[in-house]
Amino acid sequence: MRIALLQISTNFDKMDNFSRLEEAAKKAAKKGARVLVFPEATSQSFGTGRLDTQAEDLDGEFSTAVKELAVELNVVIIAGMFSPADTVQRGEKTIARVNNTVLISGAGMHQGYDKIHTYDAFGYKESDTVKPGDELVVFDVDGITFGVATCYDIRFPEQFKDLARKGAQVIVVPTSWQDGPGKLEQWKLLPRARALDSTSWIVACGQARLPKEIQRKGPTGIGHSMVVNPTGEVVVSAGYEPQMLIADIDVHDLGKIREMLPVL
Repeated sequence: MRIALLQISTNFDKMDNFSRLEEAAKKAAKKGARVLVFPEATSQSFGTGRLDTQAEDLDGEFSTAVKELAVELNVVIIAGMFSPADTVQRGEKTIARVNNTVLISGAGMHQGYDKIHTYDAFGYKESDTVKPGDELVVFDVDGITFGVATCYDIRFPEQFKDLARKGAQVIVVPTSWQDGPGKLEQWKLLPRARALDSTSWIVACGQARLPKEIQRKGPTGIGHSMVVNPTGEVVVSAGYEPQMLIADIDVHDLGKIREMLPVL
């Protein structure tokens, strides 16, 4: 199966971001990609204002546009967005939280995965504005079973092993990784480690790094998307800039690999 990773950067306007997604998706479809993976926060990037003001359910403007595009191109589109969640009290503030949702649309599907592990680390507290999810998601495309994780989830090996136990052969990881000392080296390691933990393909697509003159606070992305095979080898990878990666994934030998390396 041919998979495309669309390493783009996004802004505060969800329909402008849809236009960026649409342009990239059409290019990937022309190259024969069946599954198109976009970054976390594709609908609205971090550091651009309140997330709840543009959050929407799966029948909202952004989600519906993605659904229609997936049907038009005969592809499956996986992209980060935000959906309404709950209201919490933080001191004197009442905060309308969102779900950090991965939209999965195409091949008769239109569903979401809500990020389980919120990014409460390195001085950032995502759970103030994002409600943690609690359900693993797997789905099938053309006989291949996919699992989903998002960004900070990649630091939790058991989630990836649980997805593999639920049948996942390929795990997609939309990401908007925060820059900082040592963060790129950690990122380069983690997809390979999770591939070995779960003996699964890892398809990790990040937001491209913003130019210095418009960099914002928060996890806005450092690029370096990659595809890793079940034995931990990087098949294809990107740099900091916007880029499209194409990978042809073959799961036929996965049973033999898992028999040889029985870690599940």
